[in-house]
Amino acid sequence: MKVAANGLSFEVEDSGPAGAASPVLLVMGLGMQLTAWPQSLVDALVAAGHRVIRFDNRDIGLSTWLDHLGVPNLLWESMKLRLGLPVRAPYALTDLAADAFGVLDALGVASAHVVGASMGGMIAQRMALAAPQRVRTLASIMSSSGARGLPGPQARVLQVMMSRPKDRSEPAVLAHYVRLFQAIGSPGYPEPEPVLRQRILDSVRRGGYHPAGSARQLAAVAADTTRAQALRELRVPTLVVHGAADPLVPVACGEDTARRIPGARLVTVPGMGHDLPQGVVERLLPPLLEHLRLGSP
Repeated sequence: MKVAANGLSFEVEDSGPAGAASPVLLVMGLGMQLTAWPQSLVDALVAAGHRVIRFDNRDIGLSTWLDHLGVPNLLWESMKLRLGLPVRAPYALTDLAADAFGVLDALGVASAHVVGASMGGMIAQRMALAAPQRVRTLASIMSSSGARGLPGPQARVLQVMMSRPKDRSEPAVLAHYVRLFQAIGSPGYPEPEPVLRQRILDSVRRGGYHPAGSARQLAAVAADTTRAQALRELRVPTLVVHGAADPLVPVACGEDTARRIPGARLVTVPGMGHDLPQGVVERLLPPLLEHLRLGSP
């Protein structure tokens, strides 16, 4: 269904009983649609009594695309970031956090558990900083504090990320994303290629191929340079989950996030990369369900 928030339109999936006392908002990462949350994870949360809300972030999937804002020069902006200069972005992570609150407002949800993956974890952190009274608990999965000096993606992953499909045809886009997700995937829980290909194909056919939106989201991540210091003031119950084998956002980033947030619990998953295959979901669910009980009535 569609909801309106912040002058934009957002595609939302609302699962479980609308009157459940313990809503969970799932916030997905860079360039990823709400369908990237595994259905098995959603079903397990619903079975535990939660109302589960997922949505497409701005600039991706079936939510509003902001192509009128132009495409940032990521090479130039990354150079500025390394030099400690301000990064220009068409919008900020705080805007994406406001979008998430807007989705909750549209659904009449005053407060929720907030679970974010990758960039979604950064958005979730921003939500908890902006309005802690609305965030019952925070779960930051395969994400980062954004602190300067943390390690970045492995060289082989960067090479794939910097490449582009040879054209915008469905086979070319599919081949590109298969390479990317194989590069960042969990070595301990490899997803069979036919399953991976079908998942990517379903995603492309649902929400299209929109690299300009991903570029604007990435610029917002790069421009968010004050979050790391602010996390020391956070007083929301926090779970940090990170893969020990993450080649895109190394485990040091999750460790740093947990160190900065007072009282945060860190769970490191051996063999987990930067994705959520079924084996990882099975490792993730026990600590996550335990964590969600902290802020539930």
